[in-house]
Amino acid sequence: MNRVRTLAAAPAVVIFTALAVHAQRERPTGTEIVERSQQAFYYAGADMRARVVMELVSESNKRRTRDLTMLRRNDPKSKNQKYFIYFHEPGDVRRTTLLVWKYYERDDDRWIFIPAVNAVRRIAAKDSRSSFVGSDFSYEDVSGRDVSADTHTLLREDRVGDADCFVVQSIPKAAVDYTKKLSWIDKKSFLPRKEEYYDAQNQLARVFTADRIEVFTSGTGDAKKEYPTVVKRTMANVKSGHRTEVTFSSMQHDVGLDDGVFTERSLESPPQKWIQ
Repeated sequence: MNRVRTLAAAPAVVIFTALAVHAQRERPTGTEIVERSQQAFYYAGADMRARVVMELVSESNKRRTRDLTMLRRNDPKSKNQKYFIYFHEPGDVRRTTLLVWKYYERDDDRWIFIPAVNAVRRIAAKDSRSSFVGSDFSYEDVSGRDVSADTHTLLREDRVGDADCFVVQSIPKAAVDYTKKLSWIDKKSFLPRKEEYYDAQNQLARVFTADRIEVFTSGTGDAKKEYPTVVKRTMANVKSGHRTEVTFSSMQHDVGLDDGVFTERSLESPPQKWIQ
């Protein structure tokens, strides 16, 4: 009798085990999730142009506003990218330009033109985690961090607002300004909904939130493409109470930007066609 029950139960055990293995295979790894998130957040379209308003908000709610144009072009043959950023306002940063040549799995090249001294300066690779023009975002936050620079682990699943999310822990392989990052990544769009950065004391230091998402399109008919985009985002310094709110408008994808826009020469003589 016992033997009959054991034989009868065996197929169910086998099926259950097979389903569990299949489910495990279907579940993406932390690295795979972060790679898809980087693609959705930083690589939408072949290129992109947007007007951006950046507000630096003090703990007492005093605001300083910066108005800029951001251009981005993806290298069609690799994962490399180029960024060009031009500041329109206020007066103390007007005509400041930033150029980033982003490389996959190696240090980026960054240059900044400072009109006050009429000079172009290189931004050292070690400064990639420093503040982006006085904001709570780092230079690396603006153009993205190499996936291979961290070890990524899928911890669990959770919800942020109405979005089902993967929660991924990222531990830097080399010392930077944070020791751990937790990311809530939308399971549908793969956009980051929230990120938490922890300091050396394992205390929460900065929090990123995706405050508004809109879907942009390019092309028509069968060639039409849709790009979900975080058009309003905030980075808050938990300890100082300071935060930076960034809003994207007039966003366009696949506009035909060419490599000639993303040169050191353009830093001093910006391409008027694209920055107006």
